[in-house]
Amino acid sequence: MAGRKKKGGLSFYYKEKKITNEKIKGVLGYLFWVFLAVLIAYVFVYSVGIRTSMIGTSMEPSLYNGQEIMIDRIIYNFLKPSHGDVIVFRPNGNEGSHLYVKRVIGVPGDIIQIYGGTLYLNGEAQPDMFVDKIADGGLAAEPLTVPEDSYFVMGDNCNNSEDSRSANLGCVNIDTVYGKAWYHLAAQKEGLGFIK
Repeated sequence: MAGRKKKGGLSFYYKEKKITNEKIKGVLGYLFWVFLAVLIAYVFVYSVGIRTSMIGTSMEPSLYNGQEIMIDRIIYNFLKPSHGDVIVFRPNGNEGSHLYVKRVIGVPGDIIQIYGGTLYLNGEAQPDMFVDKIADGGLAAEPLTVPEDSYFVMGDNCNNSEDSRSANLGCVNIDTVYGKAWYHLAAQKEGLGFIK
């Protein structure tokens, strides 16, 4: 019986590994999802992950001194501030100043006047806008037309607020607006929630 001859010595078997299209697609798919997750996290942090603290009582009863506020920095890239929005801005664009938080009362082209303790918007009285009568009309004691790309803002606590009625502040230019205050994180007198 003829047998096979065994070759002497050790033999190592090396199997060549092949990179297949399926493996490449799998790795690229994984990298895509990692990139997408990082992008979404970045956009979320940039747009709504930024917060500031309310300083002072100018926005009571809506917001209280020391209350943490989340800021949406993306929305005004697509939309313009509108009546009733609570905006966060740097007064006169001063980078050294703390952020101000005020409510938009007038948009570009609106005519604002405060007469007899009442706010008038485009000639119509807004008696329910503030709890108290407005003691000082400031710049709006005479009819004031809101300039282009600017906003007339006031604090909800109208008699304890430095706002667009003051010559130091005036109307707020859109370039100084940091974002929209949309959610409060801590409250002294009420729970968490969206800003109205």
